[in-house]
Amino acid sequence: MDWALVFSAVNIAALIAWVALILAPRWPALLSGVLYLAIGGLSALYAVLLVSVLAGLIPAGGGVADFTTIAGVRAIFASDTGVVIGWTHYLAFDLFVGLWIARDADAKFFSRLVQAPILLATFLAGPLGLICWLLVRERRARAKGRFQ
Repeated sequence: MDWALVFSAVNIAALIAWVALILAPRWPALLSGVLYLAIGGLSALYAVLLVSVLAGLIPAGGGVADFTTIAGVRAIFASDTGVVIGWTHYLAFDLFVGLWIARDADAKFFSRLVQAPILLATFLAGPLGLICWLLVRERRARAKGRFQ
């Protein structure tokens, strides 16, 4: 398999979704596209690749997958197969978090100027953007009720 091509394809798909999420109007069809096409597509590809590697259909390049030790995880990411599968996982989850932030921010009437840097931080360093959003949203969330 051409892992460089797969890597480029998932990056382009995620980038298009992030640009749309940050810059485009938040039409329901756009949000559905980000959720089902981008996040769903990345997740489906991840699942197929992971199951294929675990079933031995695609060579892993690093032997048996071992998530219990640093050395085991390092071995997984030492192959192009492991890097692409892991990167696809990151892209799907960070985009899902970004979509949740965007929807939550819209529901709490935060301006897009406040949202944009948080979404950019989520795109570049997922958990950093998430913690920023959790801190920014807390006051309005508390005012509306804890789980709003």
